[in-house]
Amino acid sequence: MNKNRIGIVIKNDDKAQKKALELEKKLGSQCCVIDIRNGTSKDIPDDLLCIIVLGGDGTFLSAARFIGNRDIALMGVKFGDVGFLAETMEDDLNAALDSVITGRYLIRERSRLNIKLIRNNSRIVDIDVLNDAVINKSALSRLASCAVHLDSTYLTTYRADGLIVATPTGSTAYSLAAGGPVVHPAVPSIILTPICPFTLTNRPLIIPDSTRIEIHLEGSPEDMILTLDGQEGFKIDSGDKIFVEKSRNNIKMISFEDQSYFKVLKTRLKWSGGRT
Repeated sequence: MNKNRIGIVIKNDDKAQKKALELEKKLGSQCCVIDIRNGTSKDIPDDLLCIIVLGGDGTFLSAARFIGNRDIALMGVKFGDVGFLAETMEDDLNAALDSVITGRYLIRERSRLNIKLIRNNSRIVDIDVLNDAVINKSALSRLASCAVHLDSTYLTTYRADGLIVATPTGSTAYSLAAGGPVVHPAVPSIILTPICPFTLTNRPLIIPDSTRIEIHLEGSPEDMILTLDGQEGFKIDSGDKIFVEKSRNNIKMISFEDQSYFKVLKTRLKWSGGRT
């Protein structure tokens, strides 16, 4: 099948909506608007070359979960500051679009995590995330006690405000704010970052992405939530088990420069230095 149509996902934002109208006018019948709020991945046409995400990193994360296991590349367009995921700026969109149409672009694959929440032998959640899964408590709850097993071997019980399990892509999100390391997306790994741990020797841990993680809450947990990519939340009950492992479905991202990740990193983290 000849894939020549381009899908667009639009953030509920005036600038994004205006830019979408410009794209629709430019592309004509080659353009296809994707409704990630009310549709499913089955609604994505088979002849899409890629999907352009008009919005920030949050919209990009939503689009990544929406496409599920569909083999389609995403290109993020940021309005305002440069994003970690949406690396193309609004002013550069027309040039980037011409490059996509003429095939002058790079495809970079990012790993995802598959998150399963099992309750009474029933699968409550089965979702792939691009950034992270976070177990945390409500503002007034006591410390969480998260017992962690790696490949069926008990690691430790984190007593903390919560626990973040992140991909290398997600290392620059909540995990970084909680003191976790920055990990290049090409490094095959999973990051465990406790949030404000009670024991100071509980430090962030980088493990191979071949590891299967099992987490359950000890004691009598109250008001605990499993949050996926900072956007979807699920209440966790006592006795629930959370399984995390590398997904079989990577995300394909469109890029235009060999060193674009480092440029974005330096810009977002405001690193100093003027050498080129």
